[in-house]
Amino acid sequence: MRRLPAFIAALLLPSTPTLLLGTAALTGALLASPAPAQAQTADDDLAQAKALLGKKGSEQQIIDLSNQALAKQKSAKAYYYRGIAKFSLGDKQGAISDFNQAIAINPQYADAYFNRGIARSALGDNQGAIADFNQAIAINPQDVTAYLNRGNAKFALGDKQGAIKDYTKAIAINPQYADAYSNRGNAKSALGDKQGALADYNKAIAINPNNADFYLNRGNVKYDLGDKEGACRDFKKAVSQGGDATTLSKWLQSENAAWCRTMS
Repeated sequence: MRRLPAFIAALLLPSTPTLLLGTAALTGALLASPAPAQAQTADDDLAQAKALLGKKGSEQQIIDLSNQALAKQKSAKAYYYRGIAKFSLGDKQGAISDFNQAIAINPQYADAYFNRGIARSALGDNQGAIADFNQAIAINPQDVTAYLNRGNAKFALGDKQGAIKDYTKAIAINPQYADAYSNRGNAKSALGDKQGALADYNKAIAINPNNADFYLNRGNVKYDLGDKEGACRDFKKAVSQGGDATTLSKWLQSENAAWCRTMS
């Protein structure tokens, strides 16, 4: 949810271990035959899949392990892990299908509702996403990320006041939730409350001074408020933090930004 002033926005086009083998000393006694290795269980497969979640490049391995587990036993976790991996690979419909299966097995699986909401939102189904975030929140009313993402979906549908309520709820649960402050600032700015937005961006930056988007957002609202010097400093900070670096760097070097280059 980033926005640039019109003069900048015009430049834009709309995340087998090695086995060590020991040697036995020969004593003349017969060595006992080793016990046969036990077959890996579904729980073993799932434990390995879980350990790989979030590791880039491990998606296919997670899918394979989940498939192995499902061949042995139907499991909500196996469908859930496979859905996460599919989403990471860009297969959002496949992910939703797996989250559906996980929820069918365990209707109280809050994480499955949450991630199905993320997948639906990514496909543009924000109404469906809100329904899923509602379910996740009903199961876990302290889930700040569910409030944040429900707010994002509401914002995308034009319900900015509803979005602000969700961001405010997330902040009430976690007063150090920088993203919730920044997103609430975006919603306030869209409603014309530039001073309120500025206060939220200031808070987000105080919590996390290394997020380029926060400086970009604050620069936008400072420009709208007529503080061109403050906006310029924030845009430069956004570039130094890696936020939209190519676009902003080009703009900072353009003739239109001569006023900004002269400012400290």
